[in-house]
Amino acid sequence: MASSSETITELLIQWREGDRAALDRMIPLVYKELRRMASYYMRRRRPGDTLQTSALINEAYLRLVDHKNMRWQNRAHFFAVAAQAMRRILVDHARNRVRAKRGGTAQKISLDETAVILQPQSSQMILLDDALTDLAQFDPQKSRIVELKFFGGLTTEEIAEVEQLSIRMVEREWRKARAWLYDAIQR
Repeated sequence: MASSSETITELLIQWREGDRAALDRMIPLVYKELRRMASYYMRRRRPGDTLQTSALINEAYLRLVDHKNMRWQNRAHFFAVAAQAMRRILVDHARNRVRAKRGGTAQKISLDETAVILQPQSSQMILLDDALTDLAQFDPQKSRIVELKFFGGLTTEEIAEVEQLSIRMVEREWRKARAWLYDAIQR
């Protein structure tokens, strides 16, 4: 794992410096993890949803490749940006579904201990995104932790690596963020 992480970091730096071939060598190394992240969320989608795991991965990949001037720091930074891209894609998809339904009704949701929402509706995704955007206004770190855990499917340990925090701090911030989001969504 460490050598894979170092290899990905090296390839990200080479890509950032203009080596297009580095991107081609990196894709097979990150694809499995991108698929895991996408699958984590897609398993919780409503049956019959039109967005498929492969489409989510492909769209996220296109958005990541479009970050030509990104100052990639390391593997963890890459996957944090990937989680953010997936969040945007999922929320855009949810907004389009609600728009297609001509103003579907918003529903209240809560976050449980494992950040699992079974069969989330499009309007619930929008509520969560709005609350998460509000949280980011005054506490960006808590917002990123929720985004990485919920949308990226990262473990507490992986989030600690990405955010350069202790595992205990991530757990504490996760609990506080969940409580804040619960209150915000209830309103």
